[in-house]
Amino acid sequence: MIARVERVPLRLGEPPGPVNVGVGVHGVRSLRDVFRLPDLWQLHVYGYSAKLTIGGRSYPVHPGSVSLVPPGVEVRFDYTGRSEHLFAHFRTPSRGQAVSVPVVQDAGPAAAGLSELLRSAIEASPGASPRVAAEVWTALWRVAQLPEPATSSTRHTASARHPAVASAIANIEANLAQPLAVPEIARAAGVSHNHLTRLFRAETGVPVVGYIRQRRMARASHLLTATTMSIPAIAASIGITDLQAFNKACRRELGRSPRAIRAGA
Repeated sequence: MIARVERVPLRLGEPPGPVNVGVGVHGVRSLRDVFRLPDLWQLHVYGYSAKLTIGGRSYPVHPGSVSLVPPGVEVRFDYTGRSEHLFAHFRTPSRGQAVSVPVVQDAGPAAAGLSELLRSAIEASPGASPRVAAEVWTALWRVAQLPEPATSSTRHTASARHPAVASAIANIEANLAQPLAVPEIARAAGVSHNHLTRLFRAETGVPVVGYIRQRRMARASHLLTATTMSIPAIAASIGITDLQAFNKACRRELGRSPRAIRAGA
């Protein structure tokens, strides 16, 4: 797994201003490219293995890797052959609270969703600029919310999990904004509903539905206290489209209303 070393402050309280989105195909004529965009951020989702050097620091990338490069920083790609990635070049708001995001990280199961968002933005470009901005904004929030890398102890715990439980947890973490039904999660993990329910409770101490609820509210709490993202957008990011339902969920699970949680922070 890629080491998540360098971090950058990314302002996500308002939608970004996409300038260009597309599919980059490289490594055909030359096995090295160097880029520097003076006033634009660069988001890449990779479909190949290569060496990426950002501001003098090198990182290995592979299919499913994501990089986020701030304006004015030199980026060098060393390819091994034909290489294809999805990209978005964009500007961010000049004001508002920033979220600390790794420069390079492994998106894991979330990579497919990120790719889908960028492809949707590409399809909408250049005419539907609000939609392009919305797709890129959603992708950036997903990148910002990717789970931290496992420590040696958590890696050991994860490796000891039943594969079906590990698959279910990865599925849940990648799709908190989407409807999640236990039978579908079990089907994706390759086991029956009842078998997953027994395994999940035995290994985590909570039922699948309870785990989903905990993870959604933990994400909501983080977004309310650490960002300026609007409350409706936060509710939507955890799969709750009704604000009244979100308010009740916060009071029930977190003890306060969304506004009170934000004010307390």
